[in-house]
Amino acid sequence: MVFKRLLGSLGVGGPTVDTVLAPGAVLPGGTLSGQVHLKGGDADFTIEHITLELVARVEAEHDGESEGAVVFDRFTVGGGFRLAAGEAHSVPFSVMLPWETPVTELYGQPLGIVLGVRTELAVAGAKDKGDLDQLAVRPLPAQEAVLEALGQLGFGFKSADLELGRIGGTGQQLPFYQELELTPPPQYAHQVNEIEVTFLANPGHMEVVLEADKRGGLFPGGRDAVTRFTVSHHGVEQHDWHAEVDGWIRQLIEHRASHGTHGSYGHGEPHHGAHYGHGDPYAAHGRHVHKDEHGHGGHHGDGHRSGPGLGTAIAAGAAGLAVGVVGGMVAAEVVDEVGDFFEGDEDEEGGED
Repeated sequence: MVFKRLLGSLGVGGPTVDTVLAPGAVLPGGTLSGQVHLKGGDADFTIEHITLELVARVEAEHDGESEGAVVFDRFTVGGGFRLAAGEAHSVPFSVMLPWETPVTELYGQPLGIVLGVRTELAVAGAKDKGDLDQLAVRPLPAQEAVLEALGQLGFGFKSADLELGRIGGTGQQLPFYQELELTPPPQYAHQVNEIEVTFLANPGHMEVVLEADKRGGLFPGGRDAVTRFTVSHHGVEQHDWHAEVDGWIRQLIEHRASHGTHGSYGHGEPHHGAHYGHGDPYAAHGRHVHKDEHGHGGHHGDGHRSGPGLGTAIAAGAAGLAVGVVGGMVAAEVVDEVGDFFEGDEDEEGGED
């Protein structure tokens, strides 16, 4: 989706900008490439800089549920040249996405996460956010393998969202994290309402944070169970993910059920990096972590709400979460939300110039 606008701060007759991303979804930590196409206005202008912003729709649960646009990275891709009246000029770019960039689709099916690439043009001392494009991100091989294993274990996709805040005891870099909410298979349905999965990747490894929303009195003290595991990006194809992930789920549920007094989300545990098992890069140690909402130390209660239009529960078949991960109705809603959400954000920012 491309939005073309006149450079609003210069009024009618200013240059126009149209950013076109290379087709296809990109990987977290991968290369995003494309072209920024400029068309000169009624007069000559000096283009001071062209900056790309990565923007996400993020939910905040502090002081009530709300949504807002968060810029999570910026890249200056050009500038310092004269654009003549009526001149067409293109600036190619190639930038690396943050490793924690949220996943927006699985096997080509949208998950309901709204990301955009916004182009800022600086001309004659004025700045204008003049173009916005939807960003599609597919999972890393290790992320895909974990989700596939969860699907084979009988978990179904429920929804996905981005939450403002940090998960203590992890190497999280961005100011928000992605949650994939899954419905449990029959063997766990009497113990948990849902499992929430968060991936925190970096160049060397990936942390997998699992949260089990409690059902009844399983987890003493009214807390949910949260545990993390660390895996490598290497050797994904050779690893038995079914057995590995099954062990994670059993540890998450059984450990918390039998040792509920430990369930304090790891208060007092220092921030640390990867912890691998001896001799096996996939033998991850389970760690208890704390989801710190905006630095206030909250946690998700039973009233946790997903984003609009994402409440459809999808059953996972033998082929995993890829089977019917979302319906066509949800896909259409996601496209509409991109335009409505970011266009509203642009209008609000444009009024401040």
